[in-house]
Amino acid sequence: MRDQDGGRDGAREERRDGERPGCPPPPDGQEPRRGRPRSAAAERAILDAVITLLEAGEPLAGLSIERIARTAGVGKATIYRRWTGKEELFVDVVRDMEPVDPPVSGTAGLADLRVMLESLRTRGLAQRSSVLLHNIFAQMKSHPKLWDEYFGTVIAPRRVAMLAAVRRAVAAGELRDDLDVELIDDLFVGPMLVRTVHRPDAPLPDDLADRIITALLQGLAPATTETGAGTHG
Repeated sequence: MRDQDGGRDGAREERRDGERPGCPPPPDGQEPRRGRPRSAAAERAILDAVITLLEAGEPLAGLSIERIARTAGVGKATIYRRWTGKEELFVDVVRDMEPVDPPVSGTAGLADLRVMLESLRTRGLAQRSSVLLHNIFAQMKSHPKLWDEYFGTVIAPRRVAMLAAVRRAVAAGELRDDLDVELIDDLFVGPMLVRTVHRPDAPLPDDLADRIITALLQGLAPATTETGAGTHG
């Protein structure tokens, strides 16, 4: 629902010019996207126009830039100055509806992993609580070009950040160093994805990220004791 100031699901932090909605800062060494300075009001109106049309039952495939511009009260050129096409725009709409990615230190290992696992959990909760967001994801997966845009600009960077945190944890001695880093990452992310994506009715308790991390660190083999061993000879 919109709040009284025209935002959605609570107030959104104001974003810097040239920064995509809900997008984390660019990786080190990578320049942010540059171009004509943006009007925050126009960008907000465009994002809200897409959401309004989707709420009215319009399918993603049926939305045209002309229709979006008319609903937002802007010209088509205003949209094209910000997005190269519908796919890029729709990805930013999804980002705007999802919980904002939390900041990570970029220096910690397990602590940053926990933050990112918790972010996966909260995004799963958001999809469960929003019929519109759930439907958008279902439609995105049936449009390869749109899904590829979302994967390349949202999912892939998140995976890169997770892998970097795993490497920091290994370097700090928090995780063993004799396993493939990508396998370690999958072991952390896998259980959360199963709960949030493949088992939509599974519980997502507040402490789920901590429970996953603890289980992996402790291992799944039963605890053994030496009491009584060799005493019956």
